[in-house]
Amino acid sequence: MEITYASPSSRDLLRSSPTASGSTKPVRPVKIIPLQHPDTTSYGSPGGFGNSPSSSRSNSLFSGVRGKIKRMTFIDWIEMFLPCCRWIRMYRWREYFQVDLMAGTTVGIMLVPQAMSYAKLAGLDPIYGLYSGFVPIFIYAIFGSSRQLAIGPVALVSLLVSNVLSKIADSSDALYTELAIVLALMVGILECIMGLLRLGWLIRFISHSVISGFTTASAFVIALSQAKYFLGYEIDRSSEIVPIIKSIISGADQFSWPPFVMGSMILAIIQTMKFLGKSRKHLKFLRAMGPLTAVVFGTTFVKIYHPPSITLVGDIPQGIPGFSIPKSFQYAKSLIPTALLITGVAILESVGIAKALAAKNGYELDSNQELFGLGVANIFGSFFSAYPTTGSFSRSAVNHESGAKTGLSGIITGIIMCCALLFLTPLFEYIPQCALAAIVISAVISLVDYEEAIFLWRVDKKDFLLWTITTTTTLFLGIEIGVLIGVGVSLAFVIHESANPHIAVLGRLPGTTVYRNIEQYPEAYTYNGIVIVRTDAPIYFANISYIKDRLREYEVVIDKSVKRGPDVERIYYVILEMAPVTYIDSSAVQALKDLHQEYKSRDVQIAISNPNREVLLTLSKSGVVELIGKEWYFVRVHDAVQVCLQHVQSITESPKSSDPSHEGKPSFFQRFLKQRAEDSLVSELESGNNTNKPSDSTREDPQLEPLLSRRS
Repeated sequence: MEITYASPSSRDLLRSSPTASGSTKPVRPVKIIPLQHPDTTSYGSPGGFGNSPSSSRSNSLFSGVRGKIKRMTFIDWIEMFLPCCRWIRMYRWREYFQVDLMAGTTVGIMLVPQAMSYAKLAGLDPIYGLYSGFVPIFIYAIFGSSRQLAIGPVALVSLLVSNVLSKIADSSDALYTELAIVLALMVGILECIMGLLRLGWLIRFISHSVISGFTTASAFVIALSQAKYFLGYEIDRSSEIVPIIKSIISGADQFSWPPFVMGSMILAIIQTMKFLGKSRKHLKFLRAMGPLTAVVFGTTFVKIYHPPSITLVGDIPQGIPGFSIPKSFQYAKSLIPTALLITGVAILESVGIAKALAAKNGYELDSNQELFGLGVANIFGSFFSAYPTTGSFSRSAVNHESGAKTGLSGIITGIIMCCALLFLTPLFEYIPQCALAAIVISAVISLVDYEEAIFLWRVDKKDFLLWTITTTTTLFLGIEIGVLIGVGVSLAFVIHESANPHIAVLGRLPGTTVYRNIEQYPEAYTYNGIVIVRTDAPIYFANISYIKDRLREYEVVIDKSVKRGPDVERIYYVILEMAPVTYIDSSAVQALKDLHQEYKSRDVQIAISNPNREVLLTLSKSGVVELIGKEWYFVRVHDAVQVCLQHVQSITESPKSSDPSHEGKPSFFQRFLKQRAEDSLVSELESGNNTNKPSDSTREDPQLEPLLSRRS
């Protein structure tokens, strides 16, 4: 395999440099690091440098997968399909069982009233909330990889269910319930597919600012939708804030104070217990007991005083759900957008919570496997009358704070839900609706992410604008439109950043061979006749025009940095620092060819510094390396500057007044001292120890070290 280097440029400089009179004059040797070029004639050969970038990436990916499969044992295969085997195999009964029992019981007590509340928010009977908190929990404990995540009904998903189903059927119809169960099946299938195909990365294109703005707006909509249980009269069901407010105002003459007073008192009790549970470690159990306390207080009051103006939950079927296959698939097409949105929430919120809890508890978690576990839980749940479920932030936090060590805590929570279905449903008949509404409002208060808005305003105004747009559009235009606009604007920001990458002019830091952005480091200096440009992004069809425009601008616009070197009036060399460039496509290659021809017509030479292997291979295969010249490719910016500066100096050289033919040859001793001084300067320069104070020999011969500043 033939290997070529960038050293011909230095060899040419060692021989001679033309002066203005056409004669030649010896110059100081330039020491540069050789750059290895790929030999495209051996492209595709085994082990050759010339393997294509895409094939090398795919080969390394497949070889890594093959190696991982070969190393997997029988136990590893079982643990991959049944993650619960990981904690079952290492379970310490004496150490873990007590804390798992306490955590599971605490979360179960919290989940029973919350499940009924969220079912009402979704427009379903409370029993379907209990069903959704029963079977999915057991299935997730088997297939889920997180040991602390508490899944079940959540407020945000309930709002999404209500929003889409209310446009198809009335909440009192049986079709409404059937569609909620079908939606759970669709969400489960989508989550499983994305988990198996490892497509969770697609949701990364949704900015966190979009999710924060979406949840903040949803919190207001959820809270206002529960106002009817406080006010005592019906209000319009909508995902937009304006119709809800209009409905509240128009029905103000029907206001009833008993449910308002009771609901406000219960909400105050829940919030107080939540605050004490968060602020006092010895009272942390109060945080989980808040919803249960609200239900007990409200039920007791109703049983004693029987107020006629307070509506109750009513009769709830007793017993565990039976197996049934979801029906009404003719409406599945209209449910796809909501299923995708719920899947996105599951990836961004549930998987995010699970990964954070895994890090705190010292074990690894595969986000795609976690997504698959959530999907299986939803699929099995749909066969037992559950509507879509996902991980709950509040219940997961309580589970973690209660000391849960393994998935056994989730199984215990499921057992408590089973007991509630079997024995406690007759008691739920007397729960006030305003008590369940207070539980929902208390839960969504924490979704109002005003701290994130303050943080974004302080750190990144663009993200704050994105947060504001998403929040506003979700409030006034609805959930789907708000999310679509938020995602669209965030993608527009990404495309704008990609099409207009950061480009910097580099200068040399005094006393070093390091080159940095002259705007970031004002003390950095540049050289006359040379401009060094760094593009901090891949170069492809979308941004190459912008990059070419900036390069033309740098050629004519004089920067304000301190300049050194020969006094020339224009730019002769453009050095492209390509270390940050990870990829270059065919459009960018063609643009580089055009730019080279354009520069050549103006007697400007391009030099390339530090391209990575894949970029250099692309340039070699496209002929750009040969077009520009292999001698103009360098390992370091400093090497390129040395060579370019020698050429700039050769352009400005003029013959000395004395006749060179009459000059005597230097003695051996003089040549020895000159070489020693030169080597010493180069050593100091490349080590960064040069103090920018030239020695006597340097002052005597300005050509000896052209990169150092001259004493004025």
